[in-house]
Amino acid sequence: MRTQICSGHARPEQKLALCAGSIPLAPEARVELLSVLAFDSDPNTAERAQGVLLSEPVQHFLTALARPEVDPHLSAYCSDYLGDKPGIADALAKNPACPTADVTRVASRLTSAGIQALLDNLDRFISDPQLVIAVNKSTAPTAEQRDMLNEMQKGAISINEIEEAAVEIEPDKSKRETLQQKMAHMNVVQRLTLALKGGRSERMFLIRDPNRLVQRCVLQSPRLTDSEVESFSAMTNLSGETLRAISMTRTFMKSYSVVRNLTNNPKTPLDVSLHLFPRLTSTDLAKLCANKNIPETLRSSAVKLHRKRKLGGSGS
Repeated sequence: MRTQICSGHARPEQKLALCAGSIPLAPEARVELLSVLAFDSDPNTAERAQGVLLSEPVQHFLTALARPEVDPHLSAYCSDYLGDKPGIADALAKNPACPTADVTRVASRLTSAGIQALLDNLDRFISDPQLVIAVNKSTAPTAEQRDMLNEMQKGAISINEIEEAAVEIEPDKSKRETLQQKMAHMNVVQRLTLALKGGRSERMFLIRDPNRLVQRCVLQSPRLTDSEVESFSAMTNLSGETLRAISMTRTFMKSYSVVRNLTNNPKTPLDVSLHLFPRLTSTDLAKLCANKNIPETLRSSAVKLHRKRKLGGSGS
């Protein structure tokens, strides 16, 4: 039934039965299929489906919008007719299967939770630059979210920053010049797109970007490799926030090299490195004790643990 209705191949009697409620369906499945019929080419069918939908509780739509596969007709119906109902805008924002254009239309109704869902999946902003503008007009963002939204609308990186980063990344002069030219006039949304979809050189460049959202996009790139993350975790010119983001990503932290690099990186937030250093081997713990670049609190804690391990080993 779902396949037939969503593909537009349902027979008139099937559509009528669905509108009449004579087909046993879960409430969330029923409102989804009725939403498809609400846009039916037959005006009578569309009008009838829309009339039935008016009597459906909002909770049924929220449940339907939470499912992994959402028909775009449901998303469009909720955006067009239910955007002012509590929870609808957030539900559209939280489900990546809902077209971003539908989220943009209800952006003024988003709560901070819905806005956070968008910030956690920056691809939504990339697919529709108008979404940034629409969300920024809302009164719902927290102070931190507002800062991030403002950052998304900042201009290009300075020429000096581009040149410095390019020299570090690309030893080949001709390739370096190409990289510099590519980055020179990009706005934030273009850099976000490149961070997600570009190659290794672009990611190595953009992880240094002064815009925190661009750095976050690099870490969200599906093309990111383990070796790149290892390199990032050792970089002392990254922000503490970016290093914290690495430490909070479970797949990254499966790598012992990343754990070791973060612990030895003086830019890693102290609470992160204090949590990680007990995972070091005895050899690496001894090296950490001798590292004069890390905070004294971390070094003294490492010394205590190193002594404890040595005593435990001699006692056994």
